[in-house]
Amino acid sequence: MSAPENPKIYHITHVDNLPLMVTEGGVWSHAAMMAKGGPEADIGMSTIKHRRLALPVKCHPGDYMGDYVPFYFCPRSIMLYVIHCSNHPELSYRGGQGPIVHLESNLLDVVNWANERNRRWAFTLSNAGGSYAEFRNGLDDLGDIDWSAVEALDFRPPQVKEGKQAEFLMKEFFPWELVSRIGVRSATTLDAALSATKTATHQPAIRIMTNWYY
Repeated sequence: MSAPENPKIYHITHVDNLPLMVTEGGVWSHAAMMAKGGPEADIGMSTIKHRRLALPVKCHPGDYMGDYVPFYFCPRSIMLYVIHCSNHPELSYRGGQGPIVHLESNLLDVVNWANERNRRWAFTLSNAGGSYAEFRNGLDDLGDIDWSAVEALDFRPPQVKEGKQAEFLMKEFFPWELVSRIGVRSATTLDAALSATKTATHQPAIRIMTNWYY
């Protein structure tokens, strides 16, 4: 399966984090966010996030995974499934997928924005939390991603599970203006997201996208 003509990327977060993102004008990396005191609602695994602070971004010497804002190439990610099951021993968040929102962006627009400002970006071909992850930093290499795995709904096969976890990474900060759409699971979260973003100059569309959830 070849790369889509207009690929999308997705960052998941708790709806309670949206007001700070609007105030700050975007999304900070884990390292930068920790320096600021942490997010309002942390939905990740602390052990993995801590490990990523020391994992190198191999195509950008001197940079580490924790210095980058992470995105998946699909909604309904494996991490969202972990959050939905709410039984992983390393997951401190137990609120389920209901309050989780997807921030969707157009990859080509994001890369153009980054290149115009000499902002570093990269992507991986598999789970970026593994030391074996392969990195790329050119759009010509998008075909190296296993897009069949990215689109797969059944991710039990190990190769599919790895490929589906490919990530796009933006150095340090991702601007709110590049969020093109916000996907939510329910009317309750839709109302919360609308309230959280009502003061933003940039107003991405907010839609109930049940097929982005489990």
